[in-house]
Amino acid sequence: MSNPSLHRESRMSRTAVMALMLVLAVYFLLPIYFLIVAATKPQGELASTNGLVFTHFNLWDNLHTLFTRSDGIFGRWAFNTVIYAVFGAAVGTLISALCGYALAKFRFRGREFLFSVILGGVLVPTTALALPLFLLFSATGLVNTYLAVFLPSIVSPFGVYLARIFANASVPQELLESARLDGAGEFRTFFSVAFKLMTPALVTIFLFQFVAIWNNFFLPMVMLQKESLFPITLGLFEWNGQTARAPLLQMSVITGSLVSIVPVIVVFILLQRFWRTGLAAGSLK
Repeated sequence: MSNPSLHRESRMSRTAVMALMLVLAVYFLLPIYFLIVAATKPQGELASTNGLVFTHFNLWDNLHTLFTRSDGIFGRWAFNTVIYAVFGAAVGTLISALCGYALAKFRFRGREFLFSVILGGVLVPTTALALPLFLLFSATGLVNTYLAVFLPSIVSPFGVYLARIFANASVPQELLESARLDGAGEFRTFFSVAFKLMTPALVTIFLFQFVAIWNNFFLPMVMLQKESLFPITLGLFEWNGQTARAPLLQMSVITGSLVSIVPVIVVFILLQRFWRTGLAAGSLK
């Protein structure tokens, strides 16, 4: 026999949770809605109209202005960002997978100490590493090149941590032993057995890496001086700093900000079934 008071408390708890989730959804989605509304307005209506109300739909003209301004430099910034984010996330995910798999499935002296050092790397803010990285890359002549942003982006202590957890959770030791008995080497065992089993988890790591690199700002600002090498974040920052003497840049900054979030949303939608599975596996572990 059910207890009415418990049922009432359960219903009140669900209502409170739903109300909190609704408030948080509005809190996170309101800036995106504001950005969409602002990007559809002409320059003259940005300050003279309500920021949450659509007026004259001028999005296509704003996009044309954005991609033709300064000889189409925004397209170059978008291409650079794709190169940094996609290739950096792919290589970084592979490195994290290899390291995490090795830490999970191999026994060697100093393994736990090495893993503790990697966990310590998670606690180090990236801004604290920017100056040492600049000095290192300056000494090797790599400052102001693609590699100055790409190489630091492929190292992710947090990715190694997740890969180890997922390798322990999803790769049975028996399968590895069977592959080795069949004559497979360690790399073949990893790519033919472990890599496939870890795919949902690796997609999760890829998404973390992709978003972090896509939104990266401080490292490119330190490493790059050539405008043609800028990612979108740094390029829009440079434009925003010029709006005092060139007010028309304000609309390009807003429209560019809207364009910059579209690829991240698309990637999350396309890969959502994988990263949901990966996060569920990690939580069960």
